[in-house]
Amino acid sequence: MLLSRSRRRVWWWVAVGTVLVLAVWVVRHDAYRGHSLRWDVVQKYMEPGPNDFAARKALCKAHDFTPSTSPNKKLYDLILLSTELDWLEIRLNTLGPYVSYFVILESPTTFSGNLKPTLLDDPVHWNRFKDFHDKIIHRIVEDPINSTRAWDHEDFFRNAMLTSVFPSLKGTKAAPKKGDVLLVSDVDELIRPETALLLKACEIPRRLTLMSQFFYYSFQWRHVGPPWPHPQATTFMGSVEGTLRPNDLRMDILPPSSLLARPFTSLRRWYDRATLQDAGWHCSSCFATVAEFQTKMASFSHKSLNTEANRDPGTIVERVRKGVDLFGREGEKYEFLDKERMDLPGFVEREWMERGRFGWLVERTGEDGGFIDL
Repeated sequence: MLLSRSRRRVWWWVAVGTVLVLAVWVVRHDAYRGHSLRWDVVQKYMEPGPNDFAARKALCKAHDFTPSTSPNKKLYDLILLSTELDWLEIRLNTLGPYVSYFVILESPTTFSGNLKPTLLDDPVHWNRFKDFHDKIIHRIVEDPINSTRAWDHEDFFRNAMLTSVFPSLKGTKAAPKKGDVLLVSDVDELIRPETALLLKACEIPRRLTLMSQFFYYSFQWRHVGPPWPHPQATTFMGSVEGTLRPNDLRMDILPPSSLLARPFTSLRRWYDRATLQDAGWHCSSCFATVAEFQTKMASFSHKSLNTEANRDPGTIVERVRKGVDLFGREGEKYEFLDKERMDLPGFVEREWMERGRFGWLVERTGEDGGFIDL
């Protein structure tokens, strides 16, 4: 009996050791799929249309995905809205033909706990987007979190885009089905229309990172360094409880699980994932007014950067004009792009060329930094 118990103990430790070795190998191996968006293949897919299974199969195979069995898969775009109405207009007009529903969540408080207005319940702002009313799911959610950490409030609101909104869609035409796609991003993180087509055409892993070109202040200044590792996309798993929460997806956090199940959830996180390069644009601190810069600083989760010196209008204008980091951080560098080298979303380029709008996204080196409130 003693020998048998001893053997069982040995085999138990062998099993635990095997799992740990496998887990370490998984973390170090880091061999999940990664591809760049294939423009040539996407164009061929667009010619016959999304109902052509052969074209859909070729598109997905070129990106190491399998084709979706349904050409009518829905795409939900989940975003938090604070003050960025111009960016919301750009987003709706860029992705409107491809997104099934825009889930827009607002709160009467910032991540820092300051009071702020909600925008889309104002008829003036709401009517600005009248062409997209049938695609907008708008909710205002109160913040119940009692914490001094701004990140805790941001995490709650990001998850609320799923947990507070999707249960209310049951029984409506907007109700999600298993296999539908959820896109999790900030308003200024915009995927390309071609990326949206790919998300709808293919079966994607539970954690798909859509790597974006990283711009600062406008599309005139591109960040020097690695691309921006957002947005993320996942699939609806048939229930809110079974679907990855938006903040877990964005921050690459393991979903809640028991200690015993944690090695297996870690393995699944590693295996069921992929990246897509050049999938979109991230334009950080791309605002038309000095006031918007100051508002962003006041509601920023990085409270230590919200200093009087950084909020000074003259400092903001000078940093934007010269492509210097907004918060004066060392090591943050930006490459200047002339108009021939700029990569603009189609809607921004058309509005700028035809109507002179969004100049602050194209030209910021002038004396006024492109600000419309100076």
